[in-house]
Formats: sequence, structure tokens, C-alpha cells
Amino acid sequence: MSYTPSSSVVAARKALATRLSDIRADAGLTSSELSERCGWHKSKTSRLQAGLSAPTESDIRAWCHACGAADRIDELITASRTAETMYMDWRRMERAGLRQAQEAVRDIYERTRAFRVYASRVVPGMVQTREYTTAVLQAVQRSRTVIDDVVAAVDARMARQEMVLSGGRTFALEPSSQFHAIAFCPTGSGWRGTTADSRRASSETNRGGGARPRTRMPRS
Repeated sequence: MSYTPSSSVVAARKALATRLSDIRADAGLTSSELSERCGWHKSKTSRLQAGLSAPTESDIRAWCHACGAADRIDELITASRTAETMYMDWRRMERAGLRQAQEAVRDIYERTRAFRVYASRVVPGMVQTREYTTAVLQAVQRSRTVIDDVVAAVDARMARQEMVLSGGRTFALEPSSQFHAIAFCPTGSGWRGTTADSRRASSETNRGGGARPRTRMPRS
């Protein structure tokens, strides 16, 4: 499995890409027409609209002028700078090792009382088993970092998990599948608690067509 920047960075880039796409659509332009007006290949437009490439400030200016939306330039450049700052912060934190990345968010988790999480790729960190967390972080370390501090990072994740699950918090966790629990932990579930409990919790979370903020996840 390949790994990408943290979810907040991805979300910020996707939001910017969506705004660019909406501006083009509001202008009544096709992707090919916008590409021609901007003087670049249509594949670049596709990458920018999909959030696969980060636009430069020149790209944003050209895009907005082509769409007759010069009044949107400043806000989009601000959004782009914010996303890139988040990315650079994430990269700096990652270069310092995975343990620091785990500890950097502990305060946020400690202050949060209601969690709503959609897990599209892996089991949510707050309910992972130690074995599952180890497998995930080993894969991350091999692909993205030089420092091998997986054992310390797993200890930090488990300590944060115990703090989060100690009481006084509510959770709505909605996993898309059990595939990666099997992929990373072939001998058992990646969830804390039994597989049956995990599936029941997932079912309760999805009942009624959406996540319920007061769904409590099982503990081992």
C-alpha cells in the first residue's frame, strides 16, 4: 500500500481542487476550453481538479482570469498557501520520526470529547490492536522515513488510545470494509475487541443512514 500525507492535508488540497473545478463549471467552460485559455495541456487541468497536483499561485491566477473570476484569486491563493504550509509542517514532523508525529496530536485527542471518524483505508487508530498499529507504522516507516522508531511510535499510539478510551468520550466510527484488517493482520482482526463486536459496532454506527455521535465502541 502507498501512503499519502495526513488526512487534514489531503482534505485541504481536495477542497481547493473542488473550488477550482466549481469556478470552471460556473464559467460554463469545459476542461479542454479552460486548458486552452490557460495555455497548458488538459492533463494538467485534470490533475489540478482531482487534487493530484498542487496549483502554483500563477496557476490560480491564470485559472481565475480564464474563468472571469479574478475576484476569487486572493482567497484561493490563501487556501493554497494554507494547504502547503500544512504539508510542510507534516513533512518536518515526519522527518523527526513517527513517535513525534504520534505525540504531536495527543493534546488534541485529550481535549476532544466526541469523535466522528470515517475509515476508508485502515482501521481507525483509536481502536487498533497493537499488532495492527505495528504493521501499519512499519509500512509507513519503510516508505517515508529514515528514522526507525516504530516501537516507540506504537507505544505512544497505545498510550494515547488508552487515554482516549478511558471514559467520558463518545465515538461514531464508520469503516468502509474489513479488508486492511486482514491485509495487515492475517492471523486476526485489527480491531480491539472481537471481530464480532467490531462488526456490530460498525452496524450500529451505520444504522439509520449515517454516523451517530453517541455510538460507543467496544473495548477489550
